Amino acid sequence: MTKEQIKNIIAEKNISYIRMQFTDMLGDIKAVEIPIKKLDDALDNKIMFDGSSIEGFVRIKEADMYLHPDIDTFLVLPFENGKFGGVARFICDVYTPDGKPFEGDPRYILKRQIKKMNTMGIDTLCVGFEPEFYLFKINSDGSISNTPTDKASYFDLSPFAGGDDIRREIALTLEEMGFEIQASHHEVGPSQNEITFKFSDVLSACDKVLTFKQVVKVIAKNHNYLASFMPKPINKQAGNGMHTNCSLYDNVKGNLFYDPKESMELSMLCKKWITGIIRHTREFAALTNPIVNSYKRLVSGYEAPIYACWSDANRSSLIRIPAIRGAATRTELRNVDPCANPYLALAGILAAGLDGIANVKDNEIIPPVKDNLFELSDDEIDAKGITRLPETLYSAIKELKESALMKETLGKHLFNKYIEAKEKEWKEYHTTVSEYELAKYLGR
Repeated sequence: MTKEQIKNIIAEKNISYIRMQFTDMLGDIKAVEIPIKKLDDALDNKIMFDGSSIEGFVRIKEADMYLHPDIDTFLVLPFENGKFGGVARFICDVYTPDGKPFEGDPRYILKRQIKKMNTMGIDTLCVGFEPEFYLFKINSDGSISNTPTDKASYFDLSPFAGGDDIRREIALTLEEMGFEIQASHHEVGPSQNEITFKFSDVLSACDKVLTFKQVVKVIAKNHNYLASFMPKPINKQAGNGMHTNCSLYDNVKGNLFYDPKESMELSMLCKKWITGIIRHTREFAALTNPIVNSYKRLVSGYEAPIYACWSDANRSSLIRIPAIRGAATRTELRNVDPCANPYLALAGILAAGLDGIANVKDNEIIPPVKDNLFELSDDEIDAKGITRLPETLYSAIKELKESALMKETLGKHLFNKYIEAKEKEWKEYHTTVSEYELAKYLGR
């Protein structure tokens, strides 16, 4: 888009406020709102904010930071229209006062990996997310419980009064905002839903998934529901995942993962990409599965992966290869959950995959696994040389701290800030007495 096109849309849609959005280290959306009269200042990168108040950013003495809007992310927010006019948004990159990208900005960290990919002769990483969420009723007193509001399961129709209408309204609103919706349906768990949208380049995909979560939460709240992306909100029910489909593209050659002459019609580059991800998956698990609750989802029995391996069909594997080939050949990474900061998660995944492409020899490629690993004993799995994903956030933090690749990927500033925040989170959890412990041990 051009600045002139943006101004024309603003006039046509009666936009009165502009939201300058960015994300903190944990993936939470932050924003500075400006009146429309400040639009030219925004487009000239003159909007400043206090970075010392943002998780993972800077100290007080380094507080001043600037927001540089990515004008291609300009979007009118139809759910924000009010009596004072409409609201539009830009997704922004964060800069320091000396005009340099802020090294702790998650979006910039992903851009660095994209640039590295381009220097290796690869034009595009295409990403398609599959985010899942639960809908819970907000009570008249404002309280919320995780009690399901339906007993439906996969693909069931009209699971509860209004539930399908909420999902449909979300999908239609997203389409109005330019999303190309692929499918919308009830998921495995009671009150669980999934809406998928068309893949795009990795940066746009990460921008979109944050917008998606924002729209889902706002519309659900308008219907008096809470939309929860918590990885495991209900005990003994399916967790919320965000399966992440990836494929590498060349502007001339097309999909670089497809090769009809190779086994499984997967190129050697694709198999090296897979091997790199499997080798480093424990190291970036704290990015793809970033909270204590993430590891309550990564257990056997709920189609969530716990083993670092790959397969053409087996859903117990970390990476599954969907059956389609040709231009749509892709890898489906199944451990990612919707609480991940998408920019950091994809920066870690991309770094691992590129490391595999650059450094894995043909004879080092990890072969696919055909067995259903959930049916094998621990000894049988160990005999196959298959490693497990971390079982707790604590284990994931330890792996991240020891990873030279992730330290290089995140940069020293964010690497240290992120570990500090996650160690604090683990300590809070580790020192909290749970309802489970009270119920089991209080009377002993």
